[in-house]
Amino acid sequence: MPTFKINVNGKVHSVEGEGDMPLLWALRDLLHLTGTKYGCGVGICGACTVLAEGYAKRSCQMTLAEVGEDKIVTIEGLSKNGDHPLQKAWVEHDVPQCGYCQTGQIMRAASLLIQTPKPTDDEIKEAMDSNLCRCGTYVRIFEAVKTAVKESK
Repeated sequence: MPTFKINVNGKVHSVEGEGDMPLLWALRDLLHLTGTKYGCGVGICGACTVLAEGYAKRSCQMTLAEVGEDKIVTIEGLSKNGDHPLQKAWVEHDVPQCGYCQTGQIMRAASLLIQTPKPTDDEIKEAMDSNLCRCGTYVRIFEAVKTAVKESK
């Protein structure tokens, strides 16, 4: 079985797997980083969102072979103590209901703030529109992102 070197959360890991293995399974099953969730498996819901070079990517659609030298960040790597402005804002606004989609939501928002540090309300809505929340906590997600923008200044 081939071995791939992937940079996850600032550390290079050697993982064995076929090149077409989704990054999601390498993260969860081989590296035991279970914050990234399996949702739909076809890249629609966003529960598996991670950062690849600062951009939101669906880890269920990214293969080990495609990762290459990209630096991957999962929810576990966003901050050491859960003190990223987004994580603090999520708590402040009591965003999670069931919580299943929330790591993907936070990682999508993190990508937005990397790409657009001071997004408008419309930019926040457009960016976050690609991640689904079955519980419908969209208003709290929006407010949390706005709070994180203020805290990030």
